[in-house]
Amino acid sequence: MTASRTPAPSVDRLAPWDFAAFVEANTHETAYRPPVVDGPVGATIVRNGRELVNFASISFLELERHIPVRRYFAEGALAHGLSTSGSRMTQGICRPHQVLEETIARRTGKERAISFATGLLANIGFVHAMSSSACFDTGIEVRNRDTVFVVDRDAHWSIWKGLEGLGYGRGVHAFRHNDVSHLARLLDRVQARTRARARKTVVIAESLYSADGTMGPIVEILDECDRHGAISMIDDANGFMVYGPENRPYAREAAAIRERADFVMVSLSKAVGLEGGAIAGPAEAVDAFELLSGTSMFTAAIQPPTAYTAKRTIDALAGRPEIVDDYLAHAARLRRQMHEAGTPTLPTESYMLSVPIGNDAAALQMREWFVEDGYLVPVFSYPAVARNQALLRLFPHAGHTEEQMDGFLRTLLAYRRRLGV
Repeated sequence: MTASRTPAPSVDRLAPWDFAAFVEANTHETAYRPPVVDGPVGATIVRNGRELVNFASISFLELERHIPVRRYFAEGALAHGLSTSGSRMTQGICRPHQVLEETIARRTGKERAISFATGLLANIGFVHAMSSSACFDTGIEVRNRDTVFVVDRDAHWSIWKGLEGLGYGRGVHAFRHNDVSHLARLLDRVQARTRARARKTVVIAESLYSADGTMGPIVEILDECDRHGAISMIDDANGFMVYGPENRPYAREAAAIRERADFVMVSLSKAVGLEGGAIAGPAEAVDAFELLSGTSMFTAAIQPPTAYTAKRTIDALAGRPEIVDDYLAHAARLRRQMHEAGTPTLPTESYMLSVPIGNDAAALQMREWFVEDGYLVPVFSYPAVARNQALLRLFPHAGHTEEQMDGFLRTLLAYRRRLGV
């Protein structure tokens, strides 16, 4: 007797979704079907059998040169296993999670931290927790659907995903990117609408924005939060363990995040070079997030060996500041060379180098040429940025040689001459 099989959904039944037409219209294949990578990702990357100089890696410190990361991971796996084997609510957390969360709270200057499998889940969980209404039993309830969020327009997709359904223009307002005066006007409007100081207003901004590499005016944003009685949340995914010491750029902003921001989101996939995220803040709120975030209660946590390794990596970066200091000097050198060569980046001192190109088609053509010539260079074009405001967004890697960076710069200059941009 032959076992029956359930037929897959037919093309006809999927037709109303227009997936086929969308894919056919998308002429840039890598935009929706990523190439396959072989081997580790670092200063170079092997894609489809070709080695490319890699300017796309968000794990940019080449930590294996300084820290026995793989040995730590193996130690953590042997001691704690590979999986939590359950959610925080059904089984609890592993010891490495507790130790990591204590470390993140200490490094961010907050009372407590809660970790998530990714930074994206941390952001979505924060928004959900701050706007939840739930009743678990008599007296065990929260009613926070009246929370109003005021958010930088260029905040990460995960923030905007969390805000879906909260009513744009009512429960959600966006201020122009890094425009503190616009933020102030929106907060005034929110308070006028409630005829009092808004009791539940949350301002969300980033320290360092992925789209353009700019640092937010953190001190001024926090001043407005104080003036209007608003709660502040700073997404520090790109700045965590990079900025802080007074000898580095943005020391003033980093100190403000530590000392004045109510909540901080951190990512473990940037300077720490692993995976995961966390929200740090007041203990009573973070305790409530265990239940209210949803993205910690209903899914698995960071793998135990990752949590074990992350704690040790964070401690190493704090104890050996030359690792980041040398990297920042390395990135600044490439920025300076680009300016001297007449292809300037956006005016910022961050390690992210954003090169304005303008025309979307020209930028996408550059991306294809770069791959042909042995470089992986990310392009931000519409809808990631406004139409014909395309830019190259580079992460210099600590392992890039001078020859690789010089070769990239010569190649970029040749493309700009060829395209007239």
